[in-house]
Amino acid sequence: MAGTVPMTSVQTNAQASPATAEAAWVKWLLIAAAGLAMLWLIVLPLLIVLTEALKKGWDVYVAALADPDALSALKLTLIVALVTVPLNTVFGIAAAWAITKFKFRGKGALITLIDLPFAVSPVIGGLIFVLVFGANGWFGPWLSDHDIKIIYAVPGIILATLFVTFPFVARELIPLMEDQGTQEEEAAVTLGARGWHVFTRVTLPNIKWGLLYGMILCNARAMGEFGAVSVVSGHIRGQTNTLPLHVEILYNEYQFSASFAVASLLLLLALVTLLFKSWLSWKNAH
Repeated sequence: MAGTVPMTSVQTNAQASPATAEAAWVKWLLIAAAGLAMLWLIVLPLLIVLTEALKKGWDVYVAALADPDALSALKLTLIVALVTVPLNTVFGIAAAWAITKFKFRGKGALITLIDLPFAVSPVIGGLIFVLVFGANGWFGPWLSDHDIKIIYAVPGIILATLFVTFPFVARELIPLMEDQGTQEEEAAVTLGARGWHVFTRVTLPNIKWGLLYGMILCNARAMGEFGAVSVVSGHIRGQTNTLPLHVEILYNEYQFSASFAVASLLLLLALVTLLFKSWLSWKNAH
C-alpha cells in the first residue's frame, strides 16, 4: 500500500541506530571498565575494612564494639537519625507539596534554598551553627544566661545533621509529584474531599515509594555524616561522638583494629539500608 513503510526498512533503520550498532568489543570494554571501577573504588575498600577489622581475631573485634565509648557513639548515631529523618520527612513532604501543587512568588528561591546543602561544604554548614549558637555567636550570650547548650552538645549535632540531610526527601518527591500533576487531587476536591483526606487518600499513596527512597537516603547520610558534626560536636568521648567521629579518634590513636571494627559496624548499617532500598525497588516493580 502507498505510504506504508516496509517492515524490513524499519528493522534496518533500527539496526543501524548508533545506540544499538556498536561492535561487541566496545560493549564488553565498557562493561569491563565499569566493573574494574566498581571493584577498585567500592568492593576492594569494603574488603579491606572487613579484613583489617578481623585482623587480630574475633575477641578484639567484639571488644572494640563492646567498648562503652563505641556503644555511646552508636546510641548517639541512632538517636540523631531517629530525630532527623522524621523531621526532614515532614519538611520534604511540605516543600514538595507547596512547590508542585501551588503557584506562588518565591518558588525558585525556595528550590534554591532546598539545594543549598548540596552546594555548601558540610564543614561550612557546621561552622554556621557555631557562629550562630556558639559562646561568641549571635545567640551565645542569651543561651548561656538561660543555661541552654547547643554547640558541643546533642542539639548542635542534630541541627548540623538536619542541615546536611534536609534536601533528600524533598528532592526525591519534587520530580515525582511534578510528573503526576494535580489532576487526581482536583478530582478528589470536586467529589467533596478536603485537605487531609486528599493528602492521605490520594497524594500519599501515589508518592509512598519515592517518599521511602528519600527517607532511606536521608537516614544513610545522617548516620554517616562527618564534616558538619565534627565542627559542632567538640569530640567529647562518650557524649558527643557519633560513630564516624569515634572511628577517626581510634585511628588517630593508632588503634587500627578497633577503628576498622567500628567502621565495619557503619558498613553493616549501610548494607542494611541498601538491602532495604533494593527490597523496596523490587516491591515497587511487582
